[in-house]
Amino acid sequence: MTSAPPIVLTVGSLHYDIMVEADHLPRKDETAIGSRWFPKFGGKGGNQAVAAAMAGASSRMVGAVGDDGFGSFLRANLTKGGVEDGFVATVPGVGSGMSVAIQDADGDYAATIVSGANLHISAKALADDALWDGVKVLVLQNEVPEAVNLAAASQARLRGVRTVLNAAPWRSLGDGLRQLVDILVVNAVEAEMMGTAPVCCLPGAAEAAKLLADQFETVIVTAGSKGLAAWGAHDERLQLPAEKVAAISSHGAGDAFIGTLAAQLAVGCDLAEACRAASSAAARHVAGIRPEGTGV
Repeated sequence: MTSAPPIVLTVGSLHYDIMVEADHLPRKDETAIGSRWFPKFGGKGGNQAVAAAMAGASSRMVGAVGDDGFGSFLRANLTKGGVEDGFVATVPGVGSGMSVAIQDADGDYAATIVSGANLHISAKALADDALWDGVKVLVLQNEVPEAVNLAAASQARLRGVRTVLNAAPWRSLGDGLRQLVDILVVNAVEAEMMGTAPVCCLPGAAEAAKLLADQFETVIVTAGSKGLAAWGAHDERLQLPAEKVAAISSHGAGDAFIGTLAAQLAVGCDLAEACRAASSAAARHVAGIRPEGTGV
């Protein structure tokens, strides 16, 4: 009898993204002319949950949507992406989370989010035993209240589940949450905001990861097109150059990385193996090589 795939549990945000394409990103007080817009499934939590499913894990999500059309869209895309949505709450009278992102001709982007229902995720619901059945890895981000992340990480530690925190967008982390994070993943900007020197190369990423490893058991610092560095317990050290691809868009590449990383860790891969698979998934995403209709 074939055993069920290990489950990656993502606790996080769901956003209805409105994507706008323009030849450049507007400066302050500038009105830029766009060429087209389209809706897209988003939120770091939703994107990472779908990415975990795409990488072969059973994917389960805790989140919240409003009782509106955006919420229906988000649920439909979660299930289409292979994510179990039974623990995603519908919050009456509250709008779903949404964002507006502008992408320029080079594939770079800037975005603004409105959290909406994501601020109404129930921390108490995270104690449900059924939620944790079969879960091997917990994935968190910073688009939901820290109290929710703390409750989820506390339950994970209690149940022997590994916790991955993608500390994006950056915000100060409480000591309680820091102590419960097994793997911290940050990009170059977030690492610098956490107190490291600017990251401009792979050796710089490695120095940043080493510094942050004083606070976390294992740290991965991603440096975009330069690659990533990891510094972990048991002498786990890694500098991995990024795969060279023709870039279509970087939007969501970090989420593809996180979801794939979690899926690989869930099946027992070591840190280096998981990082290589995740880096490859991010590169394919940047190059536009992914199944049609997925949310990441």
